[in-house]
Amino acid sequence: MRTTRTRRLLGAAVALLTASAALPAAAAERPARQDRPSHGGLSAVIRYTEYGIPHILAEDYADLGFGTGWAQAADQVCTLADGFTTVRGDRSRFFGPAAATDLSLSSAGDNLSSDLYFRGVRQSGTVAKLLAEPAPLGPSRQVTDLIRGFAAGYNTWLAKHRITDPACTGAAWVRPVTTLDVATRYYALSVLGGQGGAVDEITAATPPTGATPERDVDAKALVKAVQDRTATSDMGSNAVAFSGATTTNGRGLLLGNPHYPWQGGRRFWQSQQTIPGELNVAGASLLGTPTVAIGYNSRVAWSHTVATGVPFNLTRLTLDPSDPTAYLVDGKPERMTRRTVTVAVKGGAPVTRTQWWTRYGPVVADPDGAPPLPWTATTAYAFNDPNAANFRFPDTSLGFARARSTADVRASLDRHQGLPWVNTVAADSAGHTLFTQSQVLPRITDDLAAHCSTDLGKVTYPQAGLAVLDGSRADCTPGSDADAVQPGTFGPARMPILENAPYVENSNDSAWLSNADRPLTGYERIFGSVGTQRGLRTRGAIEDVAAMAERGGLTVQDLQRQEFANRVPAGGLAAADAAKGCAALPGGTATGSDGTAIDVSGACPVLAAWDRTMDTGSRGALLFDRFWRKLTATVPTAPRWRVPFSAADPVHTPNTLNTATPEFGTALADAVAELRAAGIPLNSRLGEHQSVVRDGQRIPVPGGTEALGVWNKIEPVWNAGQGGYTDVAFGSSHIQAVGWDGSHCPVARTLLTYSQSSNPNSPHHSDQTRLFSAGKWVTARFCEKDILSSPALESVRVHES
Repeated sequence: MRTTRTRRLLGAAVALLTASAALPAAAAERPARQDRPSHGGLSAVIRYTEYGIPHILAEDYADLGFGTGWAQAADQVCTLADGFTTVRGDRSRFFGPAAATDLSLSSAGDNLSSDLYFRGVRQSGTVAKLLAEPAPLGPSRQVTDLIRGFAAGYNTWLAKHRITDPACTGAAWVRPVTTLDVATRYYALSVLGGQGGAVDEITAATPPTGATPERDVDAKALVKAVQDRTATSDMGSNAVAFSGATTTNGRGLLLGNPHYPWQGGRRFWQSQQTIPGELNVAGASLLGTPTVAIGYNSRVAWSHTVATGVPFNLTRLTLDPSDPTAYLVDGKPERMTRRTVTVAVKGGAPVTRTQWWTRYGPVVADPDGAPPLPWTATTAYAFNDPNAANFRFPDTSLGFARARSTADVRASLDRHQGLPWVNTVAADSAGHTLFTQSQVLPRITDDLAAHCSTDLGKVTYPQAGLAVLDGSRADCTPGSDADAVQPGTFGPARMPILENAPYVENSNDSAWLSNADRPLTGYERIFGSVGTQRGLRTRGAIEDVAAMAERGGLTVQDLQRQEFANRVPAGGLAAADAAKGCAALPGGTATGSDGTAIDVSGACPVLAAWDRTMDTGSRGALLFDRFWRKLTATVPTAPRWRVPFSAADPVHTPNTLNTATPEFGTALADAVAELRAAGIPLNSRLGEHQSVVRDGQRIPVPGGTEALGVWNKIEPVWNAGQGGYTDVAFGSSHIQAVGWDGSHCPVARTLLTYSQSSNPNSPHHSDQTRLFSAGKWVTARFCEKDILSSPALESVRVHES
């Protein structure tokens, strides 16, 4: 239990803040104090307000990390411990080698694959070497202090508390962590879009023995695999910033709506972090990390969206005819590096495997994959991921936290160049806006791709942005920009950037239409496409935010309304046509995919009357959702619409549903049959069948799937036998609507959709989930007066000794 501290302790904390409030803004740029406070060990003051949100007050970065590690452990100890078991390569030891991972920190299909990869990372000293690099290539002193403090805070909480979460009570795998464990978790997040997504292919790559048939990689299948990797990712986001020209008071506004998993190690966690005179920021951190990833302060707010840039490339190796573990570069053989890794296994003998590494990165091979990647006697493929040499993510985020303007946000991006797979959208109190795809990508220009692509790459690069380069030529290695911190990557001058537009918006499409009136072009294909069809979520978002900007007079309340409008762009485009097509079916029947004739006549008026939203009270939303999923799964985009896509009108095309395809009737019949078999009325309210169960109670969930184009994206788990959607896999997570009113206190509303704690015994296991269900928000308490006036205020001083 948290204990309420004495008035003397709280008064001391308040005095510390009050004294620092008079410091000039420039004081926030001073380096942290490195001397230790008089109490001897690391310590912090944590003030808890409504919904269990901690406000962490510390004297320096090490103390701040300590308080953050302590507070995260209090809310998420089991999830954190599971993740640390992953990055130590101990999953097979405790859970068995064949068990599946939760995919939070890599794509590994089972624990053995995960352990082989992370043990290899640990054994090679990859993260330790990155930590030893001087800044800006390596981490700053402030970041290393944060990481060191976080590990100490987590460990101290473990030593002083009994775990009440049944997920790990008494578990042997809940152990103290090291600074290297915390740093490796950061590293795992950085390579999620690259090596982390190819773990099985790295750990399973085996050189051929004897004669092996030559096999070409299916280019179309590889393009589809890259596109599907993005389309089916459990991370996405929306973000929009409005300039002062569109707002009621001339100041900026930002709405951030990241889409992340609702369970596991990529959950967000809320806090405010304060070092008086040095740092004062609020927002969300990814679990296991001590920096705020998405947040705001008294002058600036920012959010991220998953970018379209492909953060890796393949290199085709021409192998030495006499040795499949040697490859030729400019005619000279180079031997691959063997990385032999041994993993402890529960109930069995240790498992040893060898990974193979080249100057271009690890060899990847999966003869049974989709598509298969062969390793033959003459050819293999290496995987180049520049984020495997990037430990600049935390310093980039810390730079945002200390920023005073969007210009400072951009300056942090330019200096640290550490964001691995996201765009940045920001607004500030002076009315400025910023969109930038400042992302760590291999420096593959269109010119390099034209001169160095293999036959496979000549298909995959223009279609999917995946370069496949000829590794037999040294001149086909990605080059370096003069302004790039890291060799082999793009520098800031080449990044797509848009500043001070009336609005900037991204919903996981490329940078092209960040503002429909000011399209961005001229960037290399690896960043994303130009002049191609946009997703329905992007199209709906641009329609909404462009109309808001044109209307003007915007406030934070307008952002809140946008978040919970739950408008369905697919419904606006197709529901009326679907209702008419339904009514035109002969005899009101359609044939299902199993050949059964289904009476669908009852669906026609439901589709016609549906309000085109995914509100919990919306009738017909579930029917359209199930129909649309089936239709889009069987009918490609082009034949789905009567009016095709036009680059001259990308927001409004394609349109007009083609109900003449035979798949239309089949999808409708299957949806109707599915709902009837589950006992679900066609006109039932969405919230009756889209919900989560928390604390033994059902909580209706608003929002809709990617294919519907809903801003408030929710990817629920279908279980017809249990009445519909019974859980949420991923979707809207840490939502923030931020503006300014001229005071030192930002006007901020936030919402953590899945709540602060994964412990079912915590009072903050489902409280914000209930707010999300009702479309309600948390009024942020950023300034000291607001924290002190909280009726829920509890304060505790945490310390090592």
